[in-house]
Amino acid sequence: MSTEQSKPGEYTEMSCLPQQMVLFEHLPLKKGEGSIGTVSAESAATELSDVLLPFAYEEALCRDVGLGHVPPSLHLWSHPGGVALGLRDSKLPCARSAMQKLEEQGIRTAVRHSGGAAVPLDAGVVNISLILPKSRGKLDFHDDFRLLASLITEAVAVTHPLAAARIEAGEITHSYCPGDFDLAIGGRKFCGIAQRRQSQAYFVHAFVIIEGSGRQRGEMIRSFYEDAACGVQGLSHPDVHPATIGGLGELGGPETTEIFISGMKQALLQRGITVKPASVLAEETGYSLEYGDSRVLETARVLRERYAN
Repeated sequence: MSTEQSKPGEYTEMSCLPQQMVLFEHLPLKKGEGSIGTVSAESAATELSDVLLPFAYEEALCRDVGLGHVPPSLHLWSHPGGVALGLRDSKLPCARSAMQKLEEQGIRTAVRHSGGAAVPLDAGVVNISLILPKSRGKLDFHDDFRLLASLITEAVAVTHPLAAARIEAGEITHSYCPGDFDLAIGGRKFCGIAQRRQSQAYFVHAFVIIEGSGRQRGEMIRSFYEDAACGVQGLSHPDVHPATIGGLGELGGPETTEIFISGMKQALLQRGITVKPASVLAEETGYSLEYGDSRVLETARVLRERYAN
C-alpha cells in the first residue's frame, strides 16, 4: 500500500545514533587497488561465491553487538554480482528454474531472511546496515527506517545538496522490493530499506543504487518474476516497471560508490559520531570478524537450509 511521500530529513530528530560506532567494510576491489576496509584477499574471493555471506556476517555481528562484545556498528558492503530474493519470491511456481537461469548468466542467487522481495546486488550498489543493541523502551521500527533514510539523505547532501533536497520517502509503485520507505528522486527509486531483529539487537539495512543503469537492474528483476511465475496469473509478487528505478548517478546525485561512501562518513562526523575502523577495534580488543570465519560460514549454511526450500 502506498504512503504519502515525505522528506526523509523531517525525521532526523525522531531517533539518534550512538555517539561511538565501529565501521566494518566489505567492498569489492577495483582493478589496481589494494584491500579496502576489512577485506582480505581470501575473504574477497569467498565473497564472489556466495550472496548469503554478507547477510550471515551481519547475523553474527548483530549477535555480538547484542552481547556487548562489540559496540554499535555500521556495515558497508557490496557484492560483485547477484540477486537476493525474498522468501515469498522463492515460493513462486518456477522460482528454482528462474534462479538457475540467473546463475547460468554468472549472477549468484540466494534467499535472504531480512524481509522484502528480490533486489539485484552489484559493485554499483552500496549496502548499508546500522547494527544496534535493543533498548529497554518501546521500539518503533519506523523511527529506525526514518533515521537511516535521513542519514542517506545527509550523505548525498555532502557533495550533491540539490539532489538531496529532492529525495522523497514513500512507496514507489511498480519498483522492485517496494516499501513505505523507498527513497526516490523524481519518482525513480534508488534505495529500499528493510530490518531484521534478534533478541538483544537488530539491524536496519538499505541498498543504495549509485552507479550504472537503474532501468537495466529493473529489467533483470522483471524478467526473473516473469520466468518464476511460469505464466500463472494472479500471483503475489511485485509488478516491476523498469522505468521506476534509477541510480543516484543518473538522478543528479553521487556518480561513484567512492563519493557516496565518503559522504556517508562525513555525514556521521557532522552528527558528532566518532567512527572507529574495525581494524582499530581489532588492535585494541582483539575482536575481528571476516566473511571467511567459521561461524559466519556456519550461519550462512543454516540460513541456506532454513530459507532455500
